[in-house]
Amino acid sequence: APWRLMMSLNPSRGCLLDLPWEDILVPHILCHLPLQQLLSLQRVSKSFQSLIQLYLANMRCFDSSQIEPAIPRAAFVNLLKDNEVLQQLALQNCSDWLTDRELLPVIGQNHHLHQIQLKGCAQLSRHALVAISLSCPNLRRLSLAHCEWVDSLSLRSLADHCKVLEAVDLTACRQLKDEAICYLVQKCSRLKSLSLAVNANVGDVAVEEIAKCCPELEHLDLTGCLRVKNDSIRVLAEYCPKLRSLKVKHCHNVAESSLSVLRSRGVELDVEPPLQRALVLLQDVVGFAPFINLQI
Repeated sequence: APWRLMMSLNPSRGCLLDLPWEDILVPHILCHLPLQQLLSLQRVSKSFQSLIQLYLANMRCFDSSQIEPAIPRAAFVNLLKDNEVLQQLALQNCSDWLTDRELLPVIGQNHHLHQIQLKGCAQLSRHALVAISLSCPNLRRLSLAHCEWVDSLSLRSLADHCKVLEAVDLTACRQLKDEAICYLVQKCSRLKSLSLAVNANVGDVAVEEIAKCCPELEHLDLTGCLRVKNDSIRVLAEYCPKLRSLKVKHCHNVAESSLSVLRSRGVELDVEPPLQRALVLLQDVVGFAPFINLQI
C-alpha cells in the first residue's frame, strides 16, 4: 500500500511530494518501505532523490542485509554520510570490504547508537571497538562474533565507557582470556546475555566472575569453552537466579552433576540428560527405543 501511494502522482489528486516531508512522508510513509525500494525510488526524479536523502539523514535503523546484492563500499559511505541520529546499525554482510576507514566516521557522528551488529567483520581493527566505546555511551547490544581482532585492551575500553550493556556476543573472539572477561563483567553488571562460545581460553575464573557480577544474567553461551568445569557451573546456578538458558555443548568437563540443579529449575540446556542421550544413541544404532523400567 505505501509503495502504491508513493507512485500515485496524478496531478488532479495532488502530488504526494506536496505533503510535508519531515512531518508526514519521512516518519509515516517512507519508514514502511524496504531500504532497497527506497534506493530505487531515488531514480524517479530529482525531487524524490532529495526526499530519500532527507530520509536517509534521519534514519534511525540501518541494516545492510536489506540491500541485495551486498551493499558496495561507496554506496555505504554515501548513504550514511549525513546521518547523525542512528540508533541501530547492522553490518553483518559487509565483511568483504568494511574497514575502519568506512566505519569510524559513521560511529563518530552517531552518539545515540544503542545496538551494533558487526558479526564477521574481520577487516576491522581494535580501533573500531575503541571508537564505539568512546562514541556510544548508551550502547546496549553489541555483536562482535568472529571478530578475532577484538583484544583485551579494546574490550577494557568498551567496559569502561559502555556500562549499560545488556547483550554482548564475543563468539570466537579468540584473543580474549579470563582476565578480559572478568574486567568486562565487573564494569557491566547489567548484562543479560553473553556469548563466549568457541573460545578455548575462557575457563572457570571468567564464568565464576560472570555469575557473581551479573545477577540479571538470562542467557550464557559457553559452547566449546573446553576449560570450563563443573565448579563454575555450580557457582552460576547459585548466583544467577534469572538464568533462562545455558549452552555448554562440547564443554567436556561439564557433567550432569553440576547441570542437574539448573535443569531442575527449568533452565534451557543444550545437552540432554545422560539417560536420554543414551536412549537416543541406542535408537540411532538399533533403530528403535528400548523399553526401560526407569524405576530400577
